[in-house]
Amino acid sequence: MQKIFDELIDSFIDNHVGIADHFLSVALAADLKGNLVALYHKKLLLAAGTGNDKLVTHNLSVRGDSIYWLDRKHNDRHENAFFDLMDSFVSHLNSTCYTGITGYEFHYTLYDTGSFYKKHLDQFRNNDDRKYSMIIYLNPDWLQADGGELCIHHADQLQHISPENRKSVFFKSDELEHEVLCTNKPRMSITGWLKVNAI
Repeated sequence: MQKIFDELIDSFIDNHVGIADHFLSVALAADLKGNLVALYHKKLLLAAGTGNDKLVTHNLSVRGDSIYWLDRKHNDRHENAFFDLMDSFVSHLNSTCYTGITGYEFHYTLYDTGSFYKKHLDQFRNNDDRKYSMIIYLNPDWLQADGGELCIHHADQLQHISPENRKSVFFKSDELEHEVLCTNKPRMSITGWLKVNAI
């Protein structure tokens, strides 16, 4: 995994956006997608809002995804395998880049057909614990015509990233505005943040 971790970190250093195409194994990506689909059918996904717990708002004209938080307390072996992977990545990131990450949070994300998320930053105005954003995609056989690209707003250009299965994207939460373009079929991922001051 160190080679894949370095691919993600090196591309981040080069372009402010890290990309690794095979961050998840084929099996783990399939298992996590299976979890997400099961949660959807059980109606356990909740409409996502903007802001944090005290200032959250819901507006489908801004954000249309549904989410479910991952937690080791679920005792789900696939979620725990993902957390083990993230523990390894954070350890590698801290030892090679001295980032001081002390924790993370991740949720399953489903954008249903026709949904999107307008341009935004990932850091709250009243809390700067989030340092890096990560998205890991769970979309086998994704085509360009399916839409749903992540659009990163650099100072001098737009960068479009297709949400292809197993791909991970990594960037600083307080620096790059980004949006999810309208998707033409259900679009799945795990989305989260590496944090400081986390216990």
